[in-house]
Amino acid sequence: MTGTRSPVTTRLAVNAMLGLMALYTLVPLWWLFVSATKGEGYLYHGHPLWFSHFDLAANLRRVLSFQDGVFASWLVNSALYSLVGATVSTLLSVMAGFALAKYRFRGRDAFFNMVLVSVLIPAPMIALPLFLMPAKLQLTDTYWAVLLPSFVSPFGVYLSRIYASASVPDELLEAARIDGAGEQRVFFRIALPVMTPAMVTVFLFQFVSVWNNYLLPALMLNDASKLPVTVGLVQWRSEFANGVPPILPITGAFLSLVPLLVAFVALQRFWRSGLTAGAVK
Repeated sequence: MTGTRSPVTTRLAVNAMLGLMALYTLVPLWWLFVSATKGEGYLYHGHPLWFSHFDLAANLRRVLSFQDGVFASWLVNSALYSLVGATVSTLLSVMAGFALAKYRFRGRDAFFNMVLVSVLIPAPMIALPLFLMPAKLQLTDTYWAVLLPSFVSPFGVYLSRIYASASVPDELLEAARIDGAGEQRVFFRIALPVMTPAMVTVFLFQFVSVWNNYLLPALMLNDASKLPVTVGLVQWRSEFANGVPPILPITGAFLSLVPLLVAFVALQRFWRSGLTAGAVK
């Protein structure tokens, strides 16, 4: 028919679009890696997307030793915030999602609608309340000021609810109850193993979200020893005039990506499985 596209043309158009999106994502990462390998004073020399004056080892040593090794403490802080926040958030999200999927109670739909609405709220809109509440409790400039908000993940609750509805059979739960299992045992021994892909997916998303979070720790923390790597690198970036070489925040940014890449590679099988189940549902 006139005006219809052939499957080959459609496939080529889709592949071209995906290729452009991949370039848009990967080119900045490649530039960051290439720039992190250049020797001091050669950052703006040579081709910006190719290697010259390779000196990555020296750059790494300078980043880890600069200002008495504060970058290492920033990495440890980021790991603490991300691991603890993602672990607690995953458990709470899976418990809430399972309850919303498998139990009937008054206000269930209203609560789930609130979860959906909260997913759509931009983080800057709730930045002020998130600051005022810890300030009232005198928790600002403490680890808890960053950890407590990271325990809540509306997207994690949503994904867990969808996954529990699709993957945990009601018959399996009823059989466990008939055999005398209580609700706690039903959840931890029956439902939780089935929901492992969803748990890993929620954990990965929350880990990345907390690791990359800048606004909340920037508002909450003043002590440099408690800063995550995101806030610390911005401070270095703003201190160029005070003697911080530009290669340091660039190499530090490259180093800060390594834990995220490791997490994605290690958990990608579960991550794809969880996303596929949510998409099918």
